[in-house]
Amino acid sequence: MQKKNNKIGILGGTFDPPHIGHLHISKQSLKKLKLKKIIWIITKKNPLKKKPLLDKNTRIKLSKKLVSGNKKILVKYYDDIVKSKNTIDLLKYLKKKNKKSELFFMMGADNLINLHKWKNWKKITQLAKIIVFPRSKYSIKALNSVAAKKLEKNDWKYIPIKKIDISSSLIKKFW
Repeated sequence: MQKKNNKIGILGGTFDPPHIGHLHISKQSLKKLKLKKIIWIITKKNPLKKKPLLDKNTRIKLSKKLVSGNKKILVKYYDDIVKSKNTIDLLKYLKKKNKKSELFFMMGADNLINLHKWKNWKKITQLAKIIVFPRSKYSIKALNSVAAKKLEKNDWKYIPIKKIDISSSLIKKFW
């Protein structure tokens, strides 16, 4: 009997705006981690960043348009349900809803650098395996970060994939 695939990738962020880099790491994750699906979780605001340029509904609409045609990538908004801006609370909610699933929390290398500043950051690995993707100019710093040194080696994984040099910050410079 074949074991059921219950691996779910979680890619959270403001997606301000969503771009092909988000789509690229999602497609790579589906393939390399053999995920059943990925949930893009749009947040109102990143607690460590400025207010988003685009409103929430526009970011959700653009994200859905970008992933249209890919049935394994879902776009969701949970801020009204979870009522917290902290990743740990979101993951607790998702784990409760997906008891039999293995969660993979995906992030760019730039986020690993500041992970130790997140609320209950060490407990994230009790709910999900952290998957880190390269970002230009951040990977070496990320691999030497507080989180990289303090987390157990089997609690997180760095996946070296071809980088797409794009970011929401870069896109906003041209708006």
